[in-house]
Amino acid sequence: MTSFRIALNELRRLSSGTLPKLAIVALVLVPLLYASFYLYANFDPYSRLDKLPAAVVTSDNGATADGQQRNVGREVTDELVKSGTFQWHEVSAADALSGVRDDKYSFAIGIPQDFSAALLAAGDFRPQQATITLTTNDANNYLSGTIAKQVAEQVRKTIAEKVGGAAADRFLLGFSTIYGKITEAADGAVKLADGSEKLKAGQQQLASGAEHLAGGLSPLSSGLNTLKSSTTQLPSQAKQLAEGASQVAAGNTKVAQAGTLLAGGSSDLQKSLDDTNSALAQRMRADGFTEAQVQQVLSSLGQLRSPIDNANSKIQDANGQLAALADGSRKVSDGAAQLSASAPALADGIAKAADGANQLNAGAAKLNDGEKTAVTGTTDLATGAAQLRDGLKDGLKQIPNPDDPTRTATANTLADPVAVNSVGVASAGTYGAGLAPFFISLATWIGAFVLFLLLRPLSTRALTAGASPLRVALGGWFASALLGAAQVVVLFGAVTWLVGIHIAHPVGAIGFAILVSLTFTAVVHALNAFFGAIGKFLGLVLLVLQLVSAGGTFPWQTIPDALYPLHVVLPMGYAIDGFRHLLYSGASMKIVGDIGVLLAYLIGGILVSTLAARKRRVWTVKHLKPELAL
Repeated sequence: MTSFRIALNELRRLSSGTLPKLAIVALVLVPLLYASFYLYANFDPYSRLDKLPAAVVTSDNGATADGQQRNVGREVTDELVKSGTFQWHEVSAADALSGVRDDKYSFAIGIPQDFSAALLAAGDFRPQQATITLTTNDANNYLSGTIAKQVAEQVRKTIAEKVGGAAADRFLLGFSTIYGKITEAADGAVKLADGSEKLKAGQQQLASGAEHLAGGLSPLSSGLNTLKSSTTQLPSQAKQLAEGASQVAAGNTKVAQAGTLLAGGSSDLQKSLDDTNSALAQRMRADGFTEAQVQQVLSSLGQLRSPIDNANSKIQDANGQLAALADGSRKVSDGAAQLSASAPALADGIAKAADGANQLNAGAAKLNDGEKTAVTGTTDLATGAAQLRDGLKDGLKQIPNPDDPTRTATANTLADPVAVNSVGVASAGTYGAGLAPFFISLATWIGAFVLFLLLRPLSTRALTAGASPLRVALGGWFASALLGAAQVVVLFGAVTWLVGIHIAHPVGAIGFAILVSLTFTAVVHALNAFFGAIGKFLGLVLLVLQLVSAGGTFPWQTIPDALYPLHVVLPMGYAIDGFRHLLYSGASMKIVGDIGVLLAYLIGGILVSTLAARKRRVWTVKHLKPELAL
């Protein structure tokens, strides 16, 4: 008797009537009912969050920023209501609290009165942390609270980006203002540097002039000191000169008066002589002299008086000179008197001039020294101005001065500096598709388990006929393997066409699913064959152990350390891993390891079933009348 004949006989036994046939159909549909309905119910719950009622409470009083009134709480509330992500209800604080407590609302978000004031206070360097109140109730639904916390975090992030963007924009606008002021300062620094260079040149010229002035004032001071010492006796000497000039003027006046008298007498003498000549001429004419004789006598008299005429002429000239001398002496006397009167003031002025020249000379020396210091300071000023000019120009290049679009983009980047670029090596797409590997594996194990509620693991007829243990074991397994393959084919058809889960590698996934079903049926078959009724209980125990250790929902690394060995040893974790790669387009060589483990379990199950068949060849009372029969 071959193994296939043993399996065919078992299937004929189950399909001998209408009800058994319906039972076979029911066994094939068990995984479908379990997995497909669950995946359908949880296909994409996040797309239906708009059916989830949530409350929002807004008590924000608003605040003033940059001269503008803002109510960030109201802005947030309006955006939440318009977003449609949840079924939002704007209510009072009391209604929100009672609604969450009574399961009217899944959660509530509360915005306090000072929300805007706290958010906008940082712009005035009065930083405060704004607070959003999230009210949840795990008694309603634990996942609702988890989703609410994610929503609250997203709201917080959005508000932080918005407020942070506005703050960063004001910050960058301040940079633009600083840039403008620094530009003005740089222009002023250029002018200052140019002026400093001109001041330096002028200061050097002034220093040179001060040095020449100091050099010229020294001889002047020395000359005035000499003049001062030379004019010390000037007033007394001028007085003596004035007195002497006065005496000379008086003497010359007397001489001039005597000369005037002499000149008058000489003039009178000349007149008398002229009268005498006229009278002599008349008499001679009267006496009968001829005119020639008269002229001859007058000529002889003229020759006789010629010395007298010459003397008169000299007397008259001397008189004029004496008068001029007297007048000049008088003027000299007057001038000497004025000199005598002015000499003390002149001497005093010369003394003061000498003293002033000394002071001026000392001041010029100080000026010269000061100008040398000033030249040094001006040089430093010019150098510093040049450094200031160059520093401002270099600093100006380092101060950001973005245009409005760039400033806005930069502010947004500063508010949200990191963007997440999600690159999926493999993507499930929906929540239901993400759970599909776990529930397909779980449904396959359950399907294998329920098969042996009707199937007999080992054929009593074959054992009685003396068939080999391997044939008996394979014959008992082939029937469950065939029904198990039918289960996964029907399951994948429903999951693909009815639920709508996309499978990246359909052929590979179905083939892998059949391998999983063959392995699970081999394991459950081995348990039932070797342990009998207890094997069914052990199948349930293995199911529970694999549920908690396979990593079907959370990553298996998150399970307690004590369960790590179970994950490594039991087959369902490998089945889930293989399904993930084949369903999500991430097939890799890693699946070869999963296939290897499943094949090892498959062969191990057949070997255990063979051992069980070998043991059953010897009939005992326990086999004929078991203590527990299911």
